[in-house]
Amino acid sequence: MKLISWNVNGLRAVLQKGFLEFFTQEEADFFCLQETKIQAGQVDLSLEGYHIYYNYAIKKGYSGTAIFAKQPALSVRYDVLGKHTDEGRMITLEYENFYLVNVYVPNAQEELKRLEYRMEWEDDFRAYLNELAKQKAVIVCGDMNVAKEEIDLKNPKSNTKNPGFSIEERTKMRELLASGFTDSFRYFYPDATDQYTWWSYRFKAREKNIGWRIDYFLIDTPHESALREAKIYQDVLGSDHCPVGITVEL
Repeated sequence: MKLISWNVNGLRAVLQKGFLEFFTQEEADFFCLQETKIQAGQVDLSLEGYHIYYNYAIKKGYSGTAIFAKQPALSVRYDVLGKHTDEGRMITLEYENFYLVNVYVPNAQEELKRLEYRMEWEDDFRAYLNELAKQKAVIVCGDMNVAKEEIDLKNPKSNTKNPGFSIEERTKMRELLASGFTDSFRYFYPDATDQYTWWSYRFKAREKNIGWRIDYFLIDTPHESALREAKIYQDVLGSDHCPVGITVEL
């Protein structure tokens, strides 16, 4: 089973930048998107052989998630148990053997002005995932807006108080993993450097590979042995993020 996740930074925009070619080439069983930035009816997208699930933000042109799945889900949930419902940040699909959770974690924003909300969101999200994991396997993917360790970004020393690398955000990510989840990329490549998924549009950051690894696939630790491959598609353009993927047997 092949899964791909991509923060597309606007679905309408990336459709003009080779998205469908990449989508067709990869033939993933699940294609999870973050930051779609669309409302209902703004994109007329028909993907033969796929079921399409959207979660829209109330605010136009903001946030939003989507999953394109070859198999219909047994059930679909949006957001975190009725909380955090305004920004279209999460979709959970249930299947016979697993849950798939696609997430776009809130950014703490400049000067960490949204950090308090981010901390509340993280606690609710971790509790939600752990409840799911009591029932069956859980795969989590998306833009988690945090580089957990210094190895996960190019310039750690100069970013210690910046959103995405604050000690508070990094601690929450460590708490999530410690509660029973495995970072699929580090499962295969614990010491790999210069492996990033997001680059600023400024200062030719992508050309120089001055990036951050903030996009993840996680799996509940009891099922980590089901992982077969983890991949970062660094050469795929169209967004300030690149896609990430896993192959798993469940």
